[in-house]
Amino acid sequence: MSIATGAGFVWDPRLAAHVYRADHPLKPRRLIGVHDTLERLGAFATPAGRVLRPREATRAELERVHDPAYVDAVTRASADPDGDYSAWGLATRGDTPPFAGMHEASLLTTGASLTAMEEVIGGRARVAFNGAGGLHHAMRDRASGFCIYNDPAIVCGLLADRGMKVAYVDIDAHHGDGVQAAFYETDQVLTISLHENGRYLFPGTGFADERGAGKGAGYSINVALPPYTDDPAYVRAFTEVVPSLVERFHPDVLVTQQGIDPHFLDPLTHLQISTHAREEVVRWFAGRPYPWIAMGGGGYDLDAVRRTWSMEFLIMIGAEVPEELHDPDPPILSGRERTAIDAATDSAIDEALAAAFR
Repeated sequence: MSIATGAGFVWDPRLAAHVYRADHPLKPRRLIGVHDTLERLGAFATPAGRVLRPREATRAELERVHDPAYVDAVTRASADPDGDYSAWGLATRGDTPPFAGMHEASLLTTGASLTAMEEVIGGRARVAFNGAGGLHHAMRDRASGFCIYNDPAIVCGLLADRGMKVAYVDIDAHHGDGVQAAFYETDQVLTISLHENGRYLFPGTGFADERGAGKGAGYSINVALPPYTDDPAYVRAFTEVVPSLVERFHPDVLVTQQGIDPHFLDPLTHLQISTHAREEVVRWFAGRPYPWIAMGGGGYDLDAVRRTWSMEFLIMIGAEVPEELHDPDPPILSGRERTAIDAATDSAIDEALAAAFR
């Protein structure tokens, strides 16, 4: 497979049009700010950056990961959201409420990630980004954590079906539990998740001893970071774990989930990451020789989402990052807090590496 140049940005206003619930923290309209910022900065006016139009996922593609009965339940909930679908993880006042048109909206969100995959695997782009995707908590037969269909797991599964080795790296503040579950017993998909320790944050999983089973033993890697992890500690954790394991695995393709909820302004999490740490991480992704499929994920401070994903797409196309996108004064710990965070981060690094495949 030849590696192309340039980056695709998957976009359709319909990806940002649905509403989970009026008071729900996940607001798809956040994507409008990302698109409009990139357009203002000229990201789509050069050959390096192209807007890609998404398609809807097919039923067969959904069923690569999801139980047919679950897809049927989501379809029913989409048409009649007032029913009782709690057995499927859908509850009106819960994290993932049913809403009118949810199946159709989710088909497009999932299809947008598949559009990114096809563009990259087809050799038409070096990387493609779907900010609407990265819904990594959905399980085979239930919705979870704002996620209805697990588009990153579907992408990884379809790539694996083509005989490709897939490295999946998840930098959302929450553990990528749904993707881990989908590939827990295979060595064809390496899953690495850097997230806030599950003792303090949903979904309560993602400890180092969750390392895979059978042929997959050692191919599920979890770096469970302490609350208030800041830029220096986070970059060290990423640098000591991800490059060595990805290079050892030697994948055919890189898939990333780039949720922005580790940001220090995010209202739902406790990590203290800034755009500066994110720039270092995403530049590492961009410097790899692998075809790269990138997705969004969490992120509940709308301006942090706008600035960070705009910055990350500029990195993807090799453009300069304007200072207006960066955090001017990110929090950096000192004193006893510095010592405590460094010690806890070092422990998370050591445990993750000890659990990894050899």
